[in-house]
Amino acid sequence: MKIVFTGGGTGGHIFPILAICREMKKIYTKPDLKLYYLGPEDKYGLDLLSQEGIIVKKILTGKLRRYFSLKNFLDFFKMPIGFLQAFFWLFFLAPDLIFSKGGYGSFPIALAGNILSIPIFLHESDIRPGLASKIESKWALEIFISFHETEIFPKDKRVLVGNPIRKEILGGRKEEAKKMFNLKGDKPVILITGGSQGSEKINEIVLEILPELLKDFEIIHQTGENNFKRIKAESEALLSDETLKKYYHPFPFLKESDLKGSLAVSDLVVARAGSGSIFEIAACGKPAILIPLSHSAQNHQLKNAYAFSESGGGEVMEEKNLTPHFFLEKIKYLFERIDILEKMARNSQEFAQPRAAKIIASYIIEYLKATIKKS
Repeated sequence: MKIVFTGGGTGGHIFPILAICREMKKIYTKPDLKLYYLGPEDKYGLDLLSQEGIIVKKILTGKLRRYFSLKNFLDFFKMPIGFLQAFFWLFFLAPDLIFSKGGYGSFPIALAGNILSIPIFLHESDIRPGLASKIESKWALEIFISFHETEIFPKDKRVLVGNPIRKEILGGRKEEAKKMFNLKGDKPVILITGGSQGSEKINEIVLEILPELLKDFEIIHQTGENNFKRIKAESEALLSDETLKKYYHPFPFLKESDLKGSLAVSDLVVARAGSGSIFEIAACGKPAILIPLSHSAQNHQLKNAYAFSESGGGEVMEEKNLTPHFFLEKIKYLFERIDILEKMARNSQEFAQPRAAKIIASYIIEYLKATIKKS
């Protein structure tokens, strides 16, 4: 039983694949289960997959940008090379099924798979699908979706499951997390994250109000690998008062155990509005302030954020209206109205779909069993 996974090459694609693979191994324990990943370079994500025993094959991928960029010219030449690489690997691996998470990195694999008549299953994380997912949906046998508002796909192919999350980030304990992060514990804790790569916009806002923020709150801040050294240096310059400095905990990236702890101990989460972040927050029953990426493809983060907000699980602050002090006052207001935070937490939990990875894994395994039995 061979399955090839593919996706766009960011944490938003890799983490759900990781969650599904883990569930598959629990459901189907026979040694003939072979899991592969074909996709673009993503050092951290591909390392994670390799550690799980998933065989990784990198291919070149090109991205079609709907605006002028010299990268479009360069990527134009990557696309046919990536397709040939994908065709080569799929031909020789001869997988029973391709599972695509969408994104530009998945397209050459899905295209080659369609030509080779390999069954394709697609998962779309966002309410508004990207171009690759729109095209791949025409070839897909089944399309798993995260939001019931998801647009475009034919109804007879859609299966509403939510976004797969790693069970390993659930069930954290506050007291253990306090020790892990060396938290003082006498102020409410806020987790601030811009996703796996960080967010310069969110980082800048935090820095501008950091001394004021730390007077009332303790902060765990995922800055992103590329921003960490600068943010750490600037925060140390800003926080000359040692009594405030001990309440600020910046990290370049929160690994699985760190994320588990930070979600358990936080009283509020501030995050971008990628589907992965939203469903992880919801699964942990946390209230959230979502700051959608203003230039996300198809404006999908904005739609994701408002879908979560309409459920009552959090609030949306759009970048165009976002100023540091407005952001600070919003946080203060929420903690002055604990009843609002508690209601948001309950609604967030109700929005969650923690079994998505297991449902998808079971669905694929049963499909392959039935297919193999027929043959």
